[in-house]
This record gives sequence, structure tokens and C-alpha cells, in this order.
Amino acid sequence: MKKIAIYCRVSTNDQTTENQALRLTEYCKQKNLEYDVYQETQSSRKTRPVKAGLLNKLRNNEYSGVLVYRLDRWARSSTELLLEINELISKGITFCSYSEQLDFSTATGKLHFTILSAFAEFERNLIRDRTMEGLHRAKVNGKHGGRPLGSKDSRKRKNDGYVQRWASKPQVQ
Repeated sequence: MKKIAIYCRVSTNDQTTENQALRLTEYCKQKNLEYDVYQETQSSRKTRPVKAGLLNKLRNNEYSGVLVYRLDRWARSSTELLLEINELISKGITFCSYSEQLDFSTATGKLHFTILSAFAEFERNLIRDRTMEGLHRAKVNGKHGGRPLGSKDSRKRKNDGYVQRWASKPQVQ
């Protein structure tokens, strides 16, 4: 069996990954698993270089699985979590969460994953519905979406094939 990767993350320099790493390395030792530890501090939504590097190694099959302390340590949104776990599972890479006791390679773990996916899709649809309602309200109030016409345009733009936003279509009689 190949090594597994332990991924620990905290959001600020004031926090430490030591507690996560301690529990996860103890778990691996109990299960006789070989492992490498990846620790990320002061991460943001857009910049998590340690995780990005680990994902590349996982995609190159350098590890057979990933162990995290909690699911929220891996991803900041349910959409991100589901997309990445689905990708890893489809490549035969196991994904386990220590605190939630979830192993997405088992039947129970797959059931939990399916339930999480359903809730994430529901959440995305709610966000979309709210966005569409907000856009409709703005249109009714006379606001136009997008950049104002002529704003920041220093070059001539072609008009063929472009549809002006919020323009009402002429009605055919």
C-alpha cells in the first residue's frame, strides 16, 4: 500500500496545526499506515499552496488516500469539498475524515457523500434563485446589470452578434 497524506489546515498564524497532526499521526500509527504530513497556516479561500501541491501529488497517484481532521479543514465550501472528493474517489483515492469518522470508500461513507451532494446541490439552487430574484428586482427598479455602456472602453467594439444586457426584445406581432 502506498502512503497516505495527512492534511492539516488553520486559517491564521495565531492558530496551530499541532493538535490536528497529533491526532492524525496517532491514528496512522494505530493502523500501521505510512504517511506524510502536510500543514497549511494562514490560508485564504484563493491561496492554499500546500493543498494545491498535495492535490497535484494525489492526481499523480503518489498517495493512496487523504486523511483530514474534519471536512471543513479540507474545503471552505460544500461545492469545493464535493467536487474534489468526487474527483479523488473516481481516481481510486480514499478520503477520510477523522472527527466525523467518514471514509468515503465504504458503503456508509458513499451514502454520506450522496447526502452531502444533495444538500450542496440544494444550496446552489437556493443561491441561484436568490440571485435571479435580486436581478429581477434591480431590473424592475430601473437598474442595468454589468458595466455602464462606454465605461472603460478605449477601443472600438464591434456590434455584430452582441446582445445588450437588459435590453427588451422587440415583440413580434
